[in-house]
Amino acid sequence: MRRWFPAACLAMLPVLASPAPAAPEEVPALLASIKKVGREGAGSEEAARAWKKLVAQGPAVLPAVLAAMDDNAPLASNYLRTAVDAIGEKAVKGGPGLSKAELEKFVAQTKRARAARRLAYEWLVKIDKSAPDRLLPGMLQDPSSELRRDAVARAMGEADKLFDAKDGGAAAAYRKALAGACDKDQVDRIAGQLKELKEKVDLAAHFGFVKQWHLVGPFDNSKQNGFEVAYPPEKSVDLKASYKGKDGKEVRWSSTSTTDPYGLVDLNKALAKHKGAVAYAFAVVNSPAARPVEVRVGSITALKVFLNGKQVFAREEYHHGTEVDQYVARGQLKKGRNELLIKVCQNEQTEPWAQAWGLQARLCDAIGAAVPFAQPAPKAAKEAIP
Repeated sequence: MRRWFPAACLAMLPVLASPAPAAPEEVPALLASIKKVGREGAGSEEAARAWKKLVAQGPAVLPAVLAAMDDNAPLASNYLRTAVDAIGEKAVKGGPGLSKAELEKFVAQTKRARAARRLAYEWLVKIDKSAPDRLLPGMLQDPSSELRRDAVARAMGEADKLFDAKDGGAAAAYRKALAGACDKDQVDRIAGQLKELKEKVDLAAHFGFVKQWHLVGPFDNSKQNGFEVAYPPEKSVDLKASYKGKDGKEVRWSSTSTTDPYGLVDLNKALAKHKGAVAYAFAVVNSPAARPVEVRVGSITALKVFLNGKQVFAREEYHHGTEVDQYVARGQLKKGRNELLIKVCQNEQTEPWAQAWGLQARLCDAIGAAVPFAQPAPKAAKEAIP
């Protein structure tokens, strides 16, 4: 893990006299001083002094320093991370030893800041080589993306051994690893191994890609003027309506269902090729419960994302590349019916590499695991709209 510390503070620390260790009752005040540090050096002298006193305290202060990272304030977290590292490095070089029990206890507290838990885990592994084998099997559903990734990697390694040995349990082992996998590279590799074992993986379902859409367009985006124009679908969605589109031509909603494993909808195929154009993609998703959600979208052109009538994302760029989880919009799913609307713009570039026009979208939690949802058949979605 990369550590960063403000340059001004790094320059300052060597000239400060080494302080006496802080008394336990001083620790909250020292942490408070660090949390007050602001941009452009505000409070940095006080924070640097507090940092030195915390480090002088030794391993006894580690749980409090790690817990202070819960606030997720970037500048303060940088001080706190380097304090943990300084304490740990001094301890492994012959100072008072780090407590395996305290570090493991902190790692187990899943509501703590993910960066703090990861930091505690890294130091635990340095002093206890058995920790990964002991802890990672229980972290396949961990809320820390880094710890979960390590857990999945370990589970994949176990599955690989069974695969190489032609053991019949390999498929089940890969399925176990897949249950925790959120990162595309890991999921793709597991799916590839399962394919070798004649097992199918529904990648779209695993990632939570939206597959059924209603599309309408093209509307005008000549000279890229359409991005800020609120065409009728942005005001209300009526799947029975017709609209005046680009060049005055009538446009109507049509239905499509993508079979792409990563949910890609090719608008050139679905709506025909258009330049200087705007299209809208509308989907209905039913959620079993109200919950926070991330709408992770990808498009090679400009787009806006609306969830339940509220704009949650906008990006006006054209032909800059695309990938899974390219953009992240955050919102709230209601229990029951939810409406997702994506506006996708195409510009007028004529180069061959500037012809792509499409979108993909998936619904997941903050770590990237698909959230449960269902989509009604296109006909049912149509009937639900006045």
